[in-house]
Parts: sequence; C-alpha cells; structure tokens
Amino acid sequence: MEDGGRRTEDGGWRMEDGGRRITNPKSKIVNLKSQGFIMRKFHSYEEVNKDIHYYVPREELIEQTYNSLLGEEPDYGGHYITVWGPRQSGKSWVMREVVDKLKRRDDFEVAILSMQFKTIKTDELILKLLVDGLSEWFDRDLPEVKNWHTLGSLFSQKYFSKPLILILDEFDSIGDDFINKFATEFRRLHTNRLNQRGVPSSEKLCLLHSLALIGVRSVLGIENTGGGSPFNVQRSMPIPNLTFEEVDSMFHWYERESGQIVEQSVIDQVFYEMQGQPGLIGWMGEQLTEDRFNKDRTKPINMALFKKVYGAALYILPNNNIINLISKARQEPYKQVVLKLFNTKKKLLFRYDDTVLNFLYMNGIINWEKDVDEDERYYTKFPCSFVQRRLFNAFANDIFPHIGQTYDPFDDLSNTVTDNSLNITNLMRHYEIYLRQNRDWLLKDAPRRETDGRIMEATYHFNLYLYLQDFLYDYSSRIHPEFPTGNGRIDLIIDHGNQRYGLEVKSFSGPRGYRKALVDTAAYGKQLGLAEISLVFFCEHITDENRQKYEKQYQDAKTNVIVEPVFVVVG
Repeated sequence: MEDGGRRTEDGGWRMEDGGRRITNPKSKIVNLKSQGFIMRKFHSYEEVNKDIHYYVPREELIEQTYNSLLGEEPDYGGHYITVWGPRQSGKSWVMREVVDKLKRRDDFEVAILSMQFKTIKTDELILKLLVDGLSEWFDRDLPEVKNWHTLGSLFSQKYFSKPLILILDEFDSIGDDFINKFATEFRRLHTNRLNQRGVPSSEKLCLLHSLALIGVRSVLGIENTGGGSPFNVQRSMPIPNLTFEEVDSMFHWYERESGQIVEQSVIDQVFYEMQGQPGLIGWMGEQLTEDRFNKDRTKPINMALFKKVYGAALYILPNNNIINLISKARQEPYKQVVLKLFNTKKKLLFRYDDTVLNFLYMNGIINWEKDVDEDERYYTKFPCSFVQRRLFNAFANDIFPHIGQTYDPFDDLSNTVTDNSLNITNLMRHYEIYLRQNRDWLLKDAPRRETDGRIMEATYHFNLYLYLQDFLYDYSSRIHPEFPTGNGRIDLIIDHGNQRYGLEVKSFSGPRGYRKALVDTAAYGKQLGLAEISLVFFCEHITDENRQKYEKQYQDAKTNVIVEPVFVVVG
C-alpha cells in the first residue's frame, strides 16, 4: 500500500518526504524523529493534510469517483452523483483528492464549494450562496440568479470557457426544501444535456459536465413527500470505512517514523473496537501516540496503554462525533429503534427506505450486516463495539440515574460473594429479589414497546449492569459490558478477586433458542479462556418445575466449557 513510502528490494521501506529518502529495513525500526525528520500525526478533526498527517490513499475509491465525474466518454458528458456516508467518514477528503486529480487536466473547469449555511431562509439567498461561491472560486463576475428557472443560465458558454465539474460539499445542510429544488433543476439541466445527443460536452448549451453532491444523507429525495426522487439521474457513491489493512498501515507508518513499536494486538483491538471508522481511528491514534498518555516512547504501545486510553475514551474524553451521535440517538422516534437493537430475541431487519433507519445509518448510529444463511435479508446492527458501548452507558444512566438499595446491609452474603470468590447463581437470586421489591418505582418511567406497552428488554440489561456495579462496589470489582457481534448481544465481564467471570445475558425465547444459547455461550467462554461461564435468561415467569429442568449445568462437547444457566424473573 502507498502510504508515504514504498517497499525496497530487501523488504524495508523507503520514505519519501521533503526530498529526503530514508531506508528503513524490515528487521529494525529506525527513529526518524531522532534524525531531524518532522513526524506526521494522527488526526481526527477537520480535514486530513497529507503533508503532516497519517493517512491512507484510498486510490481505488478516488479513481472510481474521478471516472464517474468524467464519464465513460468524457467528450459526451459525465455523471451527476451523490457522495455520502456517516460523519467523519472522509467524504470531503476523498473529493478534494478527486479535485486535485481533475485539475491536472486542462479540458475542464473544476470547483468544490461548501453549502454549509444554517440561516438561509429564502430561495434568493440560497442561490446567492452558490453564485457567490463560484465567483470567488474562479475570481470572475457571474450573474445574479434570483429564481430556480434561471439557474441553468449560470452554466452557459457566456461565463465558462470549458465544461464545468462542480462539487457541492455539506449539501444536505441547506434543508430538505432547498435540496429538492436544487435537485429538480439539476435533473432538468442533465436531461437537457442528454437531449443534445452527439454534441461534444464543450459545445452543449449547458456546460455543467458533471456534478457531485456531498452529504451525510444520500440526498436521494427520500424525504420528498411529493413522491419520487427529483434527482433520480444520479449515481450513488457511498464512502466505506477503512479496511483492516489500511488501519494497520497507518500504525506501522507511525512505527517507522517514531521508532516506537506498536504491538500488533493493539492495532487489532483498535480496528475491532472502531471497525475502521476513519474519525474514530484517527482519534484513537491521537490518544495512543501523543503525550497525554504516551509518556515514554522508548517503550512499546502495548495493551496496558490501550486499556488506559480506551477507558478514558469511554468516560472522560470528549469527542464531538460521539456527542452528536448520542444526542441524535436520544431523540424520538430514533430512541425507540436504538433500544430495540439491544433486543437479544430477534434481529431487526434493515431497510434503507425506512426513514428512521436511514437517518440512524447516515449519522453513524447503526450499520447493517448480511445474514450468511440468507441471500435477501440484511439486519440492523451497531456500527462498532465502541459506539454500542457509549450508547449503552448513556442510556443506562438516562433510565436509571438512581437504582436504590441493592441489598439489605444486614443480609448474609457469604454464599454469594467473598473477597476471593463470586457465586453468579446466588447473585442473580439477589438481583431477582431486588427487582421484585423495587420494580414499582424503579420501572415506572422505563421505556416501553410501542406495540404492547411492555418494558423493553434493554431496560433490564442496563439495570443489571448498574446493579452489579453497585452490589460489588465495596470489593473494587470491575464490571464491563462486551458486545462481540454488534447486533444486540450483550455479555457482562466481572473481574473479582483475581478471577474473571462471564455472564451472557439473553431473553428466554423457547427451547430451541435455549439450546443454541448454551452452545454459543460455551464458544464465548472458550474465547475468553474460561472453564465456566454463566448464561443469564430474563423471563416473564417460570415454574419451579421449569427451573429444575432448565437450570441444569451444561458441558459443551466441543469446547469442554461448562455453562451455568440461571433464570431471572422480571414479570
């Protein structure tokens, strides 16, 4: 991968920056900073600068977008496209790279303008924003455009000597009404150009050769109440997350420049937690490599440092993208869907034309995954473990700012917890008693399902997590949720008395789901390196007979892990 250097014949790297060439053999890491080399930095806000920041070239994506704007036969016209993706996915950076590549040609005029202007209220002002931006970009006088029907006159041979490739950034910030009006006119201009079949692009009446609209949403007219999209001539160009190889290359680039080793387990964990989201990858890179946490660069960046940084990222470090994401997830009708995602009984189907799911997807709150056994089903999931964890923490504290007394101070807890041991089954019995005694006030304002008014499953997950934190507070135990799949599955890990305990938390759905859960939990226990793991089922009610039947220890034949099922009645 091209990342500021190239492989040498001996397997090393040749860095090329500022005219200097420094060979870094694969067998050792050379501290370029000690040689007077100006190091790059990881970067997570505003735009990445290739001269001073670590980056990945994304050459294939840039080439694909470049070719779409040129068109298959550039002399006859390019495409009108929408470039979209969640916030901090690198949309603007990719398009500026495309602009730089287009500028190297001499047969087009190219402009990239920001349409971010929150106070626009009239058609005349929004059109003025476009005209003023073009006038400033090209340093030429352009005519006033006071109504939508005369927008096309702006792109005539009177004002442009070559075909124009126009890129409008932050396009969705102008508001739905203006989006639809612009899109309608752009469609008309594109259609008129197509009607001049056989006329070269530079000789057509309208010189708007191609157009790219950049936004968080896809600008497909999805919220257009008038029916179909007014911009159905466009090609859709989503901006994907970084691949593992791309994330890996940036951290190894840092190694080569700094001389500080980054353990592979750290890179693996960063990718796992962030799933290649560019803004979050850059943010974690900043925290891991800069002075606040990385105080001794003679030592490797190891998992101990990662855990320190990750804990700070969860609880004390501000990140505007995450703050914005949580704020949107707390709003209705989006909150109801986000809470549904914590449901372990049934996956939520993903449909792009569902306006609520579309909004959550475009704002980086959810993603989708394909079922490996079904060709036509896509399911909704959280975009990464870190986002799911932040949402989990936020909703847990929103719903339960106070959880009350978790046990009677005079209770004998010796069969449940000691300094060195923990009995999960007995602990769940205490939790069941706590729920029964406090549910009237505790769950009075809890989120409920719109369909039947029942308390949402996620409520109990949040409450159990907070209950365990409070119950074990005096023992300095560490309780943290794990989200191994991103699609609602929740596991609680308890580190207590130099031992680790695992709890997989599910809602009881019947015998078939019970049997599958036993096997899945055993596999997860094996992954955690545990000989035993608990499987906690929430249920509305259970008879003594069924407790005896289902609360039986299970040892998995494949992994030899012992699973201890325990039921918690919440009804």
